[in-house]
Amino acid sequence: MDDNKTASFSLDSRHAATTGRGDFERSWHTYVGDGFPLPRFSSATATDFRLRFRATRVRDVAITSVDGASAAQTADGPSHDADQVRLWLVHTGAWALGSKRNTVEHTVVAGHFLLRHAARMHHFAVPPRTRAQCIVLPATPFPLLLGGREVAGRADTAEVRLLVAHAGMVEEMLPDLSPAGVKAARDTLVELAAAVTHQGFDDVNTHLASALARAAKNLAEQRLADAELSPAMLARELNVSVRTLQRAFAAGGESMTAYIRERRLESARQALSASRLSVSEIAAHWQFADGSHFSRAFKQRYGLTPTEYARHNA
Repeated sequence: MDDNKTASFSLDSRHAATTGRGDFERSWHTYVGDGFPLPRFSSATATDFRLRFRATRVRDVAITSVDGASAAQTADGPSHDADQVRLWLVHTGAWALGSKRNTVEHTVVAGHFLLRHAARMHHFAVPPRTRAQCIVLPATPFPLLLGGREVAGRADTAEVRLLVAHAGMVEEMLPDLSPAGVKAARDTLVELAAAVTHQGFDDVNTHLASALARAAKNLAEQRLADAELSPAMLARELNVSVRTLQRAFAAGGESMTAYIRERRLESARQALSASRLSVSEIAAHWQFADGSHFSRAFKQRYGLTPTEYARHNA
C-alpha cells in the first residue's frame, strides 16, 4: 500500500444502473487503490447498482459514504486479507455483516455503529435506501485498545459525533491540505476512532478543537427550532464543559451564541420565502423572544424588516 496516497471521488449512479458498477470499480481502483480491496458483488447487485457514493483516502485511512437506491450484497469468492479496523455507521436502513455470505453475525441498524478488527474482508448485505458510512483504519494502533472485542452502540455519543464531524471536514478540505495537514487529519481520524473504543476522548486536546466545533454545529443544525438549544445543551450532549466548547469555537474565530443566532435568522429568512406562516409564527418557531426582537435582529442582518423581506419575495 502507498501510505502517502491521498485522493477522493464521488459518484451518483442512482439513475444509471447499467454503467454504475463499472464506473464505481474504475473510480475505486484509480483513487483509493491497493490496500483497500473491493468485495465481489452478487449478480443481482451487479445488475442493479444504483447508489450515491463518496470515498476519500487519507494515506492508510479510507472514509466512504453510501446512499443506496438499490440493495447490495456480496458474492461468494476469494476473501481478501485486510488487516484493518472498520467502523460502520448507519444513518438509515441497515448493514448486515458476516464472515460468510448469507450468514449474519451482526446487523448495524439505523442510529448505531459497530467498530471491529477485520483480518479478512467481511460479507455484507444492505437493503434499498440505506445511508451509511464506513471508515477503514490501520490495525496497528488498536490491538491493545480492542483486545479482541468489538465495540457497538448508538451513533449519538460524543466521541462518534466528533469522529463523523472530523471525517466530514477531511472530505471537504482534502484538496487544500498541505502534507503536514494531511498527516494531522489522518492522525486525528485514528485518535478519534481510538476514542470510540474506550468511549471517551481528551477534551483538552487542542487538536480536536475543529472537530468539536463542527460536531456542535452539526448538532445545533438539528435543534435550531428547539427552545432548549444553548451552549450548555450542546456541551452536555458532547460531554464537555461549556468552557471547552467555547474555546473550540474561539479557535476558529467564532462564538457559539452568535452561530446559533445566525443560523436561526437564516432559517427564518428561508421560511419567509417558502412558507405561508406569519412573521410572528416564524419568530416563535425559531425561538426569538418576540416579534419586535425578531424584526430588529432580522433588519440588522439583512437590511429589511421581515415584513418588507416577505413582501419583496412574495
